[in-house]
Amino acid sequence: MQRKSVGKGLSALMGEAEIEYGIKFEPKGVEVVDLKGGAALEIELDNIFANPNQPRKTFDENALMELTNSIRVHGVISPVVVVKSDNRFMLIAGERRYRAAKKAGLRRIPAIVRDYTEKQIKELSLIDNLQREDLNIIETASYIKELMAAYDYTQEEIAERIGKSRPYVTNILRLLTLTPEVKVLIAEDRLSVGHARCLVVVTDKVDQIRLALIGCDDKKSVREFEQLVKLHVHGKKEKIQTPQSLELRDLCETMKKTLKTKVTILGNDNKGRIFIDYFSRDDLERIREILLNN
Repeated sequence: MQRKSVGKGLSALMGEAEIEYGIKFEPKGVEVVDLKGGAALEIELDNIFANPNQPRKTFDENALMELTNSIRVHGVISPVVVVKSDNRFMLIAGERRYRAAKKAGLRRIPAIVRDYTEKQIKELSLIDNLQREDLNIIETASYIKELMAAYDYTQEEIAERIGKSRPYVTNILRLLTLTPEVKVLIAEDRLSVGHARCLVVVTDKVDQIRLALIGCDDKKSVREFEQLVKLHVHGKKEKIQTPQSLELRDLCETMKKTLKTKVTILGNDNKGRIFIDYFSRDDLERIREILLNN
């Protein structure tokens, strides 16, 4: 009997091999045992019930209907995973297949019966949900945080168990610190993860939302948005730490009038930066001529 060590990513925990009869998942501290050659049971759908503590509560109806149509034609290819509960079976993994099989009018479904503790059931259910392609990054981060809290995992341990790097775990968990309004934009796929990561350093909630609306819907590239956020944060710090002198503010106004465009000066009389805005190639050429001729 071949043995495989735990912690080699999702597939080593509960992935394709589990579904295809191959590998038995066991939570932290237990080896994964190869069960090739075993057979799934055919269980009456009426004898199976969904896990009431299933962390995922909503399922995409269009995707569910596509799976239902596939099952009508091909049947259920991959068995679900269940545990014995009195005279019935509680579903642990594969709820979409279970629901689709019921919609397709099937009476039985192939199932692998496991013997898990309550904690193991919770971990397996969470990891099963992490495999779903339709999860948005906020849902993924929430599931990871829940796994860490339930099993006292470190970021290194959870990264190993889900087959990701520690920086990946760190970065997506930081997204949970964003305001609810910004997280909605991420969940709706209006604000990319790259844009959202830039906003973590913005502590003012109103500014965070305002900047998110500027960056959403791909109105700015991630690089452009990162520079915008840096300018905002740096400008706030400069404004708080080093108030500008009257002479520097007058210089800024003079440059605006001379160049006929927006001019921003960050810093003080001794050190800082000057930003000159232009809005087209012709505008840039116009500003260049002014600067060269003076």
